[in-house]
Amino acid sequence: MQIKALPGFRDFYPEDFAYRRHILEAWRRVALRYGFEEYDGPPLEQVDLYTVKSGEEIVTQLYAFTDKGGREVALRPEMTPTLARMVSARARGLKKPIRWFSMPQLFRYERQQRGRLREHFQLNCDLIGEAGPAGDAEIIALAVDIMRELGLTSGDVRVRLSDRRLLNAVLGEVGLPEGQHGLAYQLLDKLGRGEYGKVKEALEEGGAPPDALARLEKVREIRDWDGLSDAFPAAANAADPLRQVVGTLEAMGLGEFVDLDLTIVRGLAYYTGVVFELFDARGELRAICGGGRYDHLLEALGGDALPALGFGMGDVVLLELLRERGLLPQASPQVDVFLAAVTPEDLPEVLGLAHLLRDHGFRVEYPLTMTGVGKQLGLANSRGARYAVVLGPEDRKRGEVQLKDLGSGEQRSVSQAELPKILRGMGLEDSRAPSPQPSQTSHG
Repeated sequence: MQIKALPGFRDFYPEDFAYRRHILEAWRRVALRYGFEEYDGPPLEQVDLYTVKSGEEIVTQLYAFTDKGGREVALRPEMTPTLARMVSARARGLKKPIRWFSMPQLFRYERQQRGRLREHFQLNCDLIGEAGPAGDAEIIALAVDIMRELGLTSGDVRVRLSDRRLLNAVLGEVGLPEGQHGLAYQLLDKLGRGEYGKVKEALEEGGAPPDALARLEKVREIRDWDGLSDAFPAAANAADPLRQVVGTLEAMGLGEFVDLDLTIVRGLAYYTGVVFELFDARGELRAICGGGRYDHLLEALGGDALPALGFGMGDVVLLELLRERGLLPQASPQVDVFLAAVTPEDLPEVLGLAHLLRDHGFRVEYPLTMTGVGKQLGLANSRGARYAVVLGPEDRKRGEVQLKDLGSGEQRSVSQAELPKILRGMGLEDSRAPSPQPSQTSHG
């Protein structure tokens, strides 16, 4: 019987893992540059942690079960509740604002579709204890700079930006009572999509005036501040926080990535202020990233009343976008140096040399079974090795080795004692520490 991976779950073969590592390392580099600290929590939590935030209906989307201690538990579907629990436990001892990020693997039992699986890795960045628009801009800038770090430009990705406070003012101006705001948000979210008709019908049946809904439909045409003032002159006064966020992003040199889009409402009811989503510019994929301000969530989950905002960025859609734009890295060599022994008597010295080079941080392989030199060099090529080091009886007598560049075919005799220094001088890097990455975050 052949057992396959579960539907919606991925096997990461070495080449796939390299792509995953490329994305996660970019996430970590940029988050650290923004002064965020990395944290993590358990992959298994009590179900109540999620139902308090999202309601009992979320249980149908969870990998939930009763553990051997009789507790109702679930694999984490998101990270914000864990973050809230952890911050609440130490809130008074933590320096504000709190800048935390994590890169958990998350699990949801839902229908698979393009860009959505039943597991994925997600970058979560949260800024807690900061109420002003500078915090909103900081979080959005972080998301944009991750795109830039991965080689994406404003022609590839767009930040679509809105504000729940402004939208509430718009709904009030068109005459929709607060009891209909939930459906009205759904209407805005569904504008231009097939589900729009059903939501509009529900609002009409609830007594929403047709002229109010007609005015609300104009929201999708607003793309600048003048358009907002023309369409909703009274509500435009509530746009000041959003204006400040956009102005801050422009001062950072990131304004070219940002689009005003009042159809962005975010599906979660706990958002209280600025909300945003990051999409591919062609509109072919699901959202790459989404987030916003959730000033009351920590208190609702039993913690202190602290303003907070953040975003989640999944790896699945981002991987698709990088693949489509040709921005995934080429496979890197498996080893730096391959050691080849000419005779069985040379093997002990090859073993010592392999250990020496590994101590210097080089990625080294040698034949575990003695074969001819030709086969050994063939294995070296299949591993993508840059250099081969051949050691024979005469080389041992002289304390030397034959160093061969497998790209050019050039070969020369070098001292065994000097080999680590020579290899370093030829451009091989130390695998014991992360390789320095070129920064793409300068805003010139």
